[in-house]
Amino acid sequence: MTYLSEYSTKNQYKAKVKKTQRLTPPDAEEIREILLEVNGADFHCEVDQTFGVLLRHDGEFGNTFHHRLYSVADLPAKKNGKTQITMLVKRCTYVDDFNGELYPGVSSNYLCDRKVGDEITITGPFELPFKVPEDKNANLILIGMGTGIAPFRAFVKHIYSHEKDFKGKIILFYGAKSGLELLYLNDKDGDLTNYYDEKTFQAFHALSPRPHWSDPISLDAAIEERADEILEMLSQTHTYIYIAGYEKVKQNLDKAFANIMGSQEKWENRKAELVAGKKFAEVIY
Repeated sequence: MTYLSEYSTKNQYKAKVKKTQRLTPPDAEEIREILLEVNGADFHCEVDQTFGVLLRHDGEFGNTFHHRLYSVADLPAKKNGKTQITMLVKRCTYVDDFNGELYPGVSSNYLCDRKVGDEITITGPFELPFKVPEDKNANLILIGMGTGIAPFRAFVKHIYSHEKDFKGKIILFYGAKSGLELLYLNDKDGDLTNYYDEKTFQAFHALSPRPHWSDPISLDAAIEERADEILEMLSQTHTYIYIAGYEKVKQNLDKAFANIMGSQEKWENRKAELVAGKKFAEVIY
């Protein structure tokens, strides 16, 4: 399991906000897509990498910097010799464990408040545990929640744009609190639906049963509904499982795979094989 924690801030670059747009409507939680142009000819970022955002923040313990990692949410591009990268940011709040008060998330609010032309400091790039398989017959089971769709959107676009001989099956499961937060699979910004015509691509979504509560997104049910297909993929040696999302959903996913495999022991054994073969990875936040 990989947690998004502190990474080295040694390599720093200035990046200008070229575009920022809210993807969710006003009556839903704010999620923004931000396009950055990096001022550094030596900065190169791939779809299976991540980068950091570094900002000054004087916390109660004297910390002067705040560092947060973000996945690449689209195909990186070169414009006028500079790299352009896209990120997804959800405006977040958190409850202080000590006093119970609600505070704005440091990086998310900072980024959501940026305007076109503003300059920020980024770090990296860093390696993600998710890698585009070299095996062109590899199957991918991609499970993303909320802004966890970001790396998998980039994956899918990369594979169908640049890996012309990729023959493996790709199944994307995507969870959101409500249909209003279902990114890239809706009428307004449904660019992932462009790949529905691909014989090897399928996408399914699941929503929280009560979006205004803290109920986990019902991804486990969506996965179990495709039990036969998932079981067939898990029986093959070239299948990968990549997960990006919330800690509270993780246990339900394990239960779903155990049900599909027939027992917890069988799933733990298969999962151990996947991990040993570097074919299973999680980014939990």
